[in-house]
Amino acid sequence: MNWAEPGKFLVIAGTVIVVIGLIFMLSDKIPLGRLPGDVQIGGGRFKIYIPVATSILLSVVLTVIMNFFARR
Repeated sequence: MNWAEPGKFLVIAGTVIVVIGLIFMLSDKIPLGRLPGDVQIGGGRFKIYIPVATSILLSVVLTVIMNFFARR
């Protein structure tokens, strides 16, 4: 059995988990969810929040990352 493929997968999965953990740790310092272009409607007990700008930014960043790994 070739152990190189499962080993590569585990290294990539571990790196992704570390990056996600760092994002959670730094989430208070990153203004995601409070960008200009995010829509917040309502007040009091009724609120609707639509993160338009945050969704676009995350989409662009994830597209660049996925294209970087897909071309290898």
